Amino acid sequence: MAELMLEKQILSKLENMEKRLNYLVTYIEDSRLTVEEKQILQESYQHEKEGKLISGKGLAKKLRL
Repeated sequence: MAELMLEKQILSKLENMEKRLNYLVTYIEDSRLTVEEKQILQESYQHEKEGKLISGKGLAKKLRL
């Protein structure tokens, strides 16, 4: 009887762990950038360095926030 309860507890915990793992895998896959997105991000960094863009901090300073 005690063994059966222990088995059920273990199975329940394993099922819960599997659900969490599936969520994490989905989240990680969704958070990856495409090649195009990476290129756009690199271009925006370069534009900021060249002064073509203003950073969030720079904008806040300009607006006196």
